[in-house]
Amino acid sequence: MSKTVLIGSQWGDEGKGKIIDVLTANADWVVRYQGGNNAGHTVEIGDQKYVLHLTPSGILREACKCVIGNGLVVDIYGLMTELTELVERGIKLEGRLFISDRAHIVLPYHKALDGTKEGNLEEGKKIGTTKRGIGPAYMDKADRIGLRMGDILESDFFDRVRALTADKNKIIEAMGGAALDVEEVIADMTEAANYLKPFICDTIPILHKAVQDDDEILFEGAQGVMLDVDFGTYPFVTSSSTGAGGAPAGSGIPPNAIDRCVGIVKAYTTRVGEGPFPTELFDDMGMHIAKVGHEFGATTGRPRRCGWFDAVIAKYSAMVGGINEWSLMKLDVLDAVETIKVCVAYECDGERIDHVPASISKLARCTPIYEEFKGWNTPTTECTCWEELPEQAQKYVEYIEKITGVKVSILSVGPKRASTMLLDR
Repeated sequence: MSKTVLIGSQWGDEGKGKIIDVLTANADWVVRYQGGNNAGHTVEIGDQKYVLHLTPSGILREACKCVIGNGLVVDIYGLMTELTELVERGIKLEGRLFISDRAHIVLPYHKALDGTKEGNLEEGKKIGTTKRGIGPAYMDKADRIGLRMGDILESDFFDRVRALTADKNKIIEAMGGAALDVEEVIADMTEAANYLKPFICDTIPILHKAVQDDDEILFEGAQGVMLDVDFGTYPFVTSSSTGAGGAPAGSGIPPNAIDRCVGIVKAYTTRVGEGPFPTELFDDMGMHIAKVGHEFGATTGRPRRCGWFDAVIAKYSAMVGGINEWSLMKLDVLDAVETIKVCVAYECDGERIDHVPASISKLARCTPIYEEFKGWNTPTTECTCWEELPEQAQKYVEYIEKITGVKVSILSVGPKRASTMLLDR
């Protein structure tokens, strides 16, 4: 049985929720290991649509158990709301959901700080944060003043919340924001804390036993490699390690237990928020891709910026993530495109480069060097196997494999479970 990490390999929103859901057909466990409810994984089953922010996507499979790992920051009210909705839709949680007592909590003052700070930044310098408090929660974790899920089980939890909220109010007011009502914060958190108590536990021995029992485990990442705090387009990134390296640190599983890494990429590229995007399209083609691909953030509802497939980004993600398989998403969005382009390198300051520069200003100066391909002009949404794909679509997939050096093992031609091919060529 495998221990698989699925990671986004662009700027997030690649379709990780769907692929996790497809692969959980044979999985025993699904583990979220980083991020918070700034992520949104959309899964469509029949005529039912689910948008999950903190809950691992495996919760939609009755036989699958799910872990919210120590690497997450958890908005407890948001999680309670999400779980309540799942229960109302017939999803059973008892005995299936485990929340790490080491995961940090997103408090209301984290969201207030996040929004106030972003609001104070000048245009062009904004990060594009979701204002969900993720960055400030990770800051408190690093500063060793954060509260963890296990603290909810302690008798002095709300005393600590009161003291910390009072301290943070001083900072919020100094930044020009409105102070929070401390007792209102306590009242809002009490219901959520009580609701989540039965699920909070030490998940590390649970997962280690699963490894020893040779269970099938899927580690579910959020966002994408280009939003990684170390390897992404810093500072226009999230505040956690979004790549495969984040899985051991965010779950307590040793690195040598992981034997497979699947990178999720779209057949084109999208980005939400600020920051450089070399292949971004500002013309009718960009609008066409956005419209056909329904490119709006599952969490924020913000329109995504759209561009051609960037092989430089994909190769970089494969390199730092140890990706040995691609899951190529949304091939069908390109069905009616006459000419398709792939960025194979950049031109910057008169020089051709085939890597992602760390300098944000240098990346912003990069212009894409393209290879062009004839489109297939035939619907692919009803294709169920490789042989049914149009020849030009096959050539496009094979070119992506060639230029990135990674095989496509999963191919998606629509949003539903059934629109997914597991390739064995």
